[in-house]
Amino acid sequence: MPFQNYIPEAFVRFLLVLVFSLIIGLEQRRHHISENEDLLFGTDRTFTFIGLLGYVLFIANTQSYIPFLAGFLVIGFLLGINYFQKISQHSNYGLTTSILALLTYCLPIMVFTQPVWLVLAFVVVILILTELKPHFISIAKKASEEEYITLAKFIAFAGVILPLLPDQPISAQIPISPYRLWLAVVVVSGISYISYLLRKFVFPDSGIILTGILGGLYSSTATTMIIARHEKEGTIENNAVSAIMVSTGMMYLRIIFLAFLFNTTISRVITIPLLILFVISMLLSKFSLIRKSGIIPIETENKIITGNRNPLELKTAAIFGVLFIFFAVITDYVIKTYGNSGVTTLAYIVGVTDIDPFLLNLLQHNTIAELIAGMAIINATNSNNLLKMVYAITLGSKAIRKSLILNFSVLIFSGFIVSIIVNYLVKV
Repeated sequence: MPFQNYIPEAFVRFLLVLVFSLIIGLEQRRHHISENEDLLFGTDRTFTFIGLLGYVLFIANTQSYIPFLAGFLVIGFLLGINYFQKISQHSNYGLTTSILALLTYCLPIMVFTQPVWLVLAFVVVILILTELKPHFISIAKKASEEEYITLAKFIAFAGVILPLLPDQPISAQIPISPYRLWLAVVVVSGISYISYLLRKFVFPDSGIILTGILGGLYSSTATTMIIARHEKEGTIENNAVSAIMVSTGMMYLRIIFLAFLFNTTISRVITIPLLILFVISMLLSKFSLIRKSGIIPIETENKIITGNRNPLELKTAAIFGVLFIFFAVITDYVIKTYGNSGVTTLAYIVGVTDIDPFLLNLLQHNTIAELIAGMAIINATNSNNLLKMVYAITLGSKAIRKSLILNFSVLIFSGFIVSIIVNYLVKV
């Protein structure tokens, strides 16, 4: 018989309430360690007693919960007296300690009615939110009105508009449903939005390599262009080539993520090939590093990630939607006219544009064989890498051109080898 079966369940619940209440109280003591203890409502012992009081009154009557509710009112009344006293004497309007005391009193409800993992999550969230106050203040200072409007847009895109759209094809000529179209917009915009938030709020002073990583999640092509441009202007001292190769490597991870979201069958085909190309990109980035690393000024890095535009602009979403429908029509026409093999050739042409709409069409197209779609995706990335090399050579200085040509040539050649292998598997 397992050891835990010898421990009474009531004792386990008692220990959970005791330990969690004490932890919250200890956190309050640490949080207010520099303050006058006489001015506080309580810390470790007080919070432990509040949790135990809630436990005793909860088990006193588990039918009507009248003792527990009465205790809640009494604790709330005492906290109210303390709060108004604090306002009158010290002009301190903070409610955090009082709210935490009430949450601690409610811990027994969680312990008795919810699974342990949810109780643990509840306590973890309390501790984290309490300790992150300085970070929240810092974020609030950085966030503008536009940030909250952008967040509202994303919630509307994903939570309001998407569920209302029908999932039937628009027409016989446009074999894509409004739901699938908007889902693609939401996913790609979401990835860009997360990259934007990480860059602005989590890594505001990141170096050029991290800029390449976050920029690659947003758009490796845009990141390549802007890094090359700033390298030529002299705002980036070194490591521009390395950052460009990192951003290109992140493109492969982004495509793998999209494949797992939209078509797990195709994702099994392309995951290993794209991971190989990702590793090659990272190795090329490593070889391109020089000892003295340069830092891009904050305002310059913001341009690299956001391209001086809101990642959730309606104009951007509209352009993506138009391209998505366009490639859906073109892909369907190529399949009907030239068969699946025509798609792999089309991928080379599409690679010189924004490849995300085309790739998402492939991932959602039910009539394309998985290996054919996988090879088309690889071909599109190869073509896109060729475009990025041209952009980087044109916009960058002469000092990095040789290194750019060498690195991109190795990556493109590797992509062709991988494509040939996938093509061989298709024929087999």
